[in-house]
Parts: sequence; structure tokens; C-alpha cells
Amino acid sequence: MAHADAGPLGPRPDGQGSGEHKPQMARELGWYASFSVAFGFVSIATGIFTTYGSVLATSGPRGIWAWPISVIGQLSIALVFGALAARIPISGYSYQWVSRIVGPVWGWIMGWISFAFLGVVLIAVDYTIASTILPELFRYVGTTENAWVITAGVVLLQSVLVAASTRTTHRVNNVAVTVQLIGMIALTVLLFAVGAFTGKLDFAHLFDTGTVPASGYYGLGGGTHAGPFALAFLLGAFTIVGFESAANLAEETKNPARVIPKAMVQAVLSLGVLGFLFLIAVTAAAGRIDGVGDSATPVATVITAVLGSVVGKILLVLVVVSIFSCGLVITLSGTRLVYAMSRDERFPGWQLLRRIDRRTSTPLNASVFMMLIAQIILAVFSRSTDALFQLFSAGTLLPAIIYAGTVLMYAIKRRSLPPSKGFTLGRWEIPVLVVAGVWLVYELLIFRDSSFRAPWTYVLVLFAIGAVYFAGLLVRRGRSGLTMPDMADVDRALDATEPLAADTAGGTVR
Repeated sequence: MAHADAGPLGPRPDGQGSGEHKPQMARELGWYASFSVAFGFVSIATGIFTTYGSVLATSGPRGIWAWPISVIGQLSIALVFGALAARIPISGYSYQWVSRIVGPVWGWIMGWISFAFLGVVLIAVDYTIASTILPELFRYVGTTENAWVITAGVVLLQSVLVAASTRTTHRVNNVAVTVQLIGMIALTVLLFAVGAFTGKLDFAHLFDTGTVPASGYYGLGGGTHAGPFALAFLLGAFTIVGFESAANLAEETKNPARVIPKAMVQAVLSLGVLGFLFLIAVTAAAGRIDGVGDSATPVATVITAVLGSVVGKILLVLVVVSIFSCGLVITLSGTRLVYAMSRDERFPGWQLLRRIDRRTSTPLNASVFMMLIAQIILAVFSRSTDALFQLFSAGTLLPAIIYAGTVLMYAIKRRSLPPSKGFTLGRWEIPVLVVAGVWLVYELLIFRDSSFRAPWTYVLVLFAIGAVYFAGLLVRRGRSGLTMPDMADVDRALDATEPLAADTAGGTVR
């Protein structure tokens, strides 16, 4: 394993030896590609279509007012992550940051949690297409069986794209994000315009609790239960995650220290505003449409009822494109994380997973591995009659743990962080940390609710698997064998012309 005098993640020839060309991922992504990765992962279409029904059931229409608070909380986290991305712009985001600033043991734990999150959120996103959109689009009865088959096919297609070509993947994602922007703006405007013209907007419905009791609505609840309004925060907490995926492609981004923080913050802001307008339009229309509360696909039901079958279906197709894009970015981000940890010889099967394929210039083996893990997670969760709720709950809990650990690390180590060459919080550092800390503590308190037993089980099982592997790693190498390289390779990574490289045979080099 590499020590402080080695290369970034393994031995460096520095001109010694055969001089053989080492394949590497090209540094060719600009601002829009970085923005598209952050925007595509977050995907308001995905998050809202996935969770809106649960919000109506647990919090009523009034629950949408938790959204702007969630946006502020997640924006504060994005600002902290931007400050870190400008200091350590290397694939692996929180795994790399915590490993180099706190230590490799804590960094490995953060990397493993991130891997668990990316695996489950990929299925949560793709399952949304199969369970909430396609049944409404093609008018068939959705079942756990057909949702499983469709989701498995979507996961496979996304993995093939990521494995085949990073450039093609980003082209597809850029187009999909552009479609999502245009589609969601058009959808929101049409819902407001047509709803107002036909008299189907009821703005008083925005403040209704529906079937949820108004008594104790804003409380946190007691014991193993969260209050109705507290549960509504899951809408924003599940949707506005993954913006940090832009940092996971730092080694493929031009001028990452400046581009990535800007892309993450802009993605959260734009998605926050557009998402809230869309929620207002859907909820106001839902007040004049019968059966929305009982619908398995309430957002799709509202769109079809207000805009008609033809226009509604066209816009639902755009939503499918948006959700597919989201899953594509998650697959890309998960592959890069597995590759980064394998490059450090810290992931099961690292000997194969750290290789860059010469033909595609992508971590092909890591792409296949990520696909197989996703299929296993799908098989486990799809057996549940409430699979979508369990998936999005796990996909909300895990990033909250990642964000909390990373923000805490920043708060403790902020005076000893390496210098930034692209973005700093300046005088806003303390206020941003306070907001992020308060928001994350509140969010984690929500997960004491008994309805989240299955997501906690998933987390604990993944932790147990990781603990067994990491214990073996420590026994074989000891803590000294897990030493990360010094920060010199971070300075080299800031050179926009020179990404890190990996040997097809295994050893990572410059």
C-alpha cells in the first residue's frame, strides 16, 4: 500500500522503468457537464414522483411547506462540500476528504457508507419508473413482479452506457438534463395556466392537513414516532441529495476547484426553486381532483387530470427521461467511488476493480460490479409490499449519515484544512456550519420513527459486512498499511491537464 512518499495511490515510476503508456480517464468535463451531473442526480422529477404520495399520506398537503426548509438545509451542506471539493478534487469525494483530513480508517467507513447509499438509491430511482410512471403511462396494473423486471432492465442499460463510454454517458446526461429543465418548467407553467383556466386550482388546499390530524402537527412526536410535519421533510431530504456527485468526477473535470463548487450550489438552488413551484402547482390542483389521495401515482394522476391524456403522457415521457438520467448519474458516481477505493486497495476485489479498460478508458470492471450489487439490492427490497417507501427511506437515511460525518469533520478540522484554490466560505463559514448542523441533527431525529425499521436494518447489515472486511484488512496490513499519501498529489490533481491514472494490470501511477 502507498505511503506518504509514494504516488497518489500507489508507486510512481517518475520516468523510471519501461515508460509504458498508462490508460487514464480524460479530463474533459466543463461547467455544464459538472452542473448536469449534480442536477441529474438530484432530479426533482425523480424525488417528487417517488415521495409525494407518502407525504400526502403522512403529512397531508400542508407537508409541502417543509420543502423550502429542506432546500436551505441541503444548500448549507452543498456549500461545505464545495469548500472541501476545492481543496481535495479527487474521485471519491467524502471518502477522500475524510481519509486525508481525519485518517484512513474513518475515511474507509465514510467510503463504505457512500457505497451503500449509491447502491440503494440507484434502485429507489429506477424503481420509480417501473412502479409510478409506466403504469400510468401505459395504463396497466403495476405489480412487484413487473416492477422488478423493468427495474432490472433499466439498471442493466445504465450500466452498459457507463461502462462503454464516459463521453457518451455525459452526452446522454446533458441532453436528459436539458430535457428535464425544459420539461419541468413547461409542466409547471402548464399546470398553473391550464389549472387556472379550467378552475382546477385550489390554493387553500396548500394549507390543508387532509386526513392527518391537525393536533400536534408541528411536533417531533414522542417515543418511536415522528410528528406529521417532521415526516414531510423526507420529501426534500430524499430529493435534494447527490449534488456531491459532481465532486466524484473531479479527476475528469477541467479546473475542478472552481467549477465543481459552483455547479453543486447552482444545482441545489435551481432545483429548490423549480421543485417548490412544481409542488405548489400539483398540490393546488390535487384539491379539485377526486381520488388523488388514494392513487398509487398521485403526481401522474394530477398531471393527466389537468392537462389531458395526450399532453399528460408526453410530459410523463419527459419525466421518464429525467429519472433515467438520474439513475445514469448514480451509476456513474457509484462506479467512480468503487474505482477510487479499489485504487487505494481498500475495496473487496480491488485487484480487478481498480483497472481502467484500454478500449473504453472507463473502469469497466467497477461498472459491472456496481450493476451486480444493484441487482442484489433490487431482489432484496422488491419482495416488500411497500418497496418504494423502504427504498427511498434508506436512500434518505444514508446520505444524512454521510453529510453529518463530513460536516462534523469540516467543523473540527477547518483551521488545518489544505488551502483552497477555487472556493471558500469566508466569513459565512460559521453561519453555514450552524445551519448545516442544526438541519442534520433534526433530520436524523426523524429516523427514530418505527416506520424506518427496514432502512435501519439495511444500514446495519451493510455496516456489518463492511466491518468484517475492514477488520480483515487491518489484521493483514495494520493501521500503518492503510496510510494515505500526502497532500502533494492533491496539488497535482488541481492541475486541470493531468488527472490521476491507473494501470490496467493494477498499480496506480502518474
